[in-house]
Order: sequence, then structure tokens, then C-alpha cells
Amino acid sequence: MKNIKIPFILATTFLFLNVFNVNAQQTEIPKEKRLAWFKDAKLGIFIHWGIYAVNGIDESWSFYNNYISYNDYMKQLNGFTAKKYNPTSWAKLIKESGAKYTVITTKHHDGVALWNSKFGTLNTVKKTPAKKDLISPFVKAVKKEGLKLGLYYSLLDWSHPDYPFFTRKEKRYKEDTKRWKKFTKYNFGQLKELTKYNPDLYWFDGDWEQSAEKWKAKEIRALLLDKTPNTIINSRLQGYGDYATPEQGLPIRKPSSKFWELCMTMNNSWGYQPTDKNYKTVNQIIRILVDCISMGGDLLLDIAPKADGTIPKEQVAILKGLGRWTNKHKEAIYGTRAGIPKQHFNGYTSLSKDKTILYLYVDNKPNGPLLIKGLKNKVNRIWVVGNGTKLSHKVVGKQYWSHVPGMLYIDLPEKVQDKDVTVIAVLLQGKVDLYQEEIKAIESN
Repeated sequence: MKNIKIPFILATTFLFLNVFNVNAQQTEIPKEKRLAWFKDAKLGIFIHWGIYAVNGIDESWSFYNNYISYNDYMKQLNGFTAKKYNPTSWAKLIKESGAKYTVITTKHHDGVALWNSKFGTLNTVKKTPAKKDLISPFVKAVKKEGLKLGLYYSLLDWSHPDYPFFTRKEKRYKEDTKRWKKFTKYNFGQLKELTKYNPDLYWFDGDWEQSAEKWKAKEIRALLLDKTPNTIINSRLQGYGDYATPEQGLPIRKPSSKFWELCMTMNNSWGYQPTDKNYKTVNQIIRILVDCISMGGDLLLDIAPKADGTIPKEQVAILKGLGRWTNKHKEAIYGTRAGIPKQHFNGYTSLSKDKTILYLYVDNKPNGPLLIKGLKNKVNRIWVVGNGTKLSHKVVGKQYWSHVPGMLYIDLPEKVQDKDVTVIAVLLQGKVDLYQEEIKAIESN
């Protein structure tokens, strides 16, 4: 019996260990798979909404930088009513803009949560006249419209009694393991609450004040991907994110990250500030979007609702104007990839996913035919995106004895040009093939 039992026990043990090892070795869903929708999305809408909209001051930073006292800042809790908040209309407007995803601030650096958190009492349900969980109905509306959901969360919390930093000039403590442990428990508790919304994206902020080790960034990532396996995480998690998030400044060169997103305000403010009328025009925003598309990235454009939940009319107009253009040119936006080098075309470009269609974005009024240099492919057809008008073209300077491509000229009549940015589709024979060798002197023809 012993000779029989021992092998059985060993076999069972080995089987258990093998199963354990397989489970232990199971990794998160590959980044390429999780970020596939993000790579195709191209446009998202950011929403900065919080008590800072009451007085129209800088969100959280106004008290941190001592522009206003903390107590005066927090008095805004009493004016945050959200009485005209209509998450359904928000979601519909976001979809109308052409955005494929949206990211809302669940809690900024001031620590005011927009949902009914069980961790602490500083939230819109317990501390404002709104007396509402503002995140849950928005989540429902966003998902109903078929949009991807992103949740912004500030890792730091300048209001929390156990967080070391309070203002730029004042700290609660320098080193206190016990207090930091209490704050970490609070942070993890709130993040676990947010997983119930099953977001497609977590947008972190504030990671600069602590190290990855102190934040327990690795553990945060593990928690989120365990609860919401398909989600993606922005870069502001001290090295544990999935994609880059340049802010405000439009990249001069294509970012090194394969996945990236530019977050940018419509005016100069993230939160609602009635005195900030320095809005970008619809044309400027479309051109910024095109710039991002040409480099293979996304644009996350910010809106800033008022304290009552209404969106300023200037911002509504911009979203609708943006929607006119995105709806017309959808085939040249969603699912595209970074374009060709600017040496080949003096402007913005992108490519279809299979690289057989080259899209040209013309953001000016050309004084003659458009020019593409060094295109080795034969061109099957060229048309104006949005109306289908076929355009005439010809190749100039191609010598039969040379392998150097000629110059492709495309006529673009004024009557087919878009008022903001005209988009032209060039259908190629095969995948795009560019000549990039040095052109030398003729030695024989």
C-alpha cells in the first residue's frame, strides 16, 4: 500500500505544483491586445469637474500654491450643486464630437471624490448640496452610447490627514510609517471601489510626489488588472503604466512610445474658469487632432463643466464643430496609423491599417497641385474623403531608365476643399513603398 500511495501523493503534489506554477506564470493580457481600441480611437474627451468650478479657480493648485487659504477653497463645497447635471446629454455630446472615449475626474488633488466612497467623508454625497454620486450615472450613460470609459484618479490627496504634503510651504510630516500605511490603505480602498465601474482606462495623476515603491505602484497595477483585466493605464504610475501622456505641448517629433495621447485644454484652464475666454478655434483643434493622427497618437481634449453641471456654450460649440469634421472624415481618422515622413509630402499624412491607402491632410489653400515625392507605388485612384470626388493626377520627371520615382502631382480644385482641413485618399497598389536613397549623378542612360 505504501508503494502505491507514495507515487499517488507525489503525482498529486506535482500536479498541484504544476497548476500553481501555470497560474503563477500567467501574465496580464498583452498590451497590444488591451490597447488595440486605444490605438484606433484617435479622439477622447477629458472632463475636469469638481468644487473648483464654484469660484472658477485653479483646481486644487490654488490652495496648494497659497493663492487662497485651504479653508476658503473648501468653502466651495457649499456651492457645488450639480442641479442641472445631465449625464445623458453629456455622453451624447461627447459622442457627437467624434470621440471614442472619455475620461472624467473621479477625484482631483483636493481629495473631493465625486462618488459615494466609503473611505472618508470628503465626497459629493456627504459634503455638498448635490448629495449625489455623480460618477455612477455618467458611467451608465457613457456605456449606453458605446463609448469607452476612463476614470481619472489623483494618487496624492492634499486634504487627507495622513498624506505628508499639504501645501507647497507646509508638510504634515516627513517620515511616519504608521500614517503613510493608513493613507496607502485609504488609496487602495478607493481604487478598489472604482473597479466596480469596470473602466476601460485608468488615468492617474500626481505620481511625482512619491516613488513607485512608496505608492506601491506595482501592487496598484496588479489590483486593477486583476479586477478589470482588459483595462489600460496611463503613464503616470511611476513606470507601471501602458502609454505616454504628453500634456498641453503638441509633440514636435513623434513620441518614442508606440501608444500615446496628448491631453490638452480648449482654453488655458483644466477646470471651469469664466474669465478664461482664450479658447482655441475649431479649426485650430482640428489641426491639432490631425497632427496627433499623423504621428500615430490620440488627442484627449478637455471640457470643464460649471458647478451646476452645465457645459459652457463655447465648449459645446467647439465639440459640435469638431463633430462636423470628424463625421465627414471618419474613414481617415479611426484606425489609421502614423503617416509618411514629411520629406515626401509637405504636410500631415496617415496610413490605413494595411498601409495601402495614404491620407493627405491639407490645412491650407494650395497655390497649385499637391506634390508627393519618392512614392514608388503605382497609384490606383485618388479621391476627396467625405464627398468621393475623384481627383486627377500625373507623374512628372520619371525617367524610364532610372529607378528613382517621379513626382506625383495631384490637382485639388477649390470647390471640393473643406473649410477646415481637406482630406485626400490615395489608393496605392500594394503597401506604401518609399524611395529614400541618395540620388546621385547620372553615369549611364
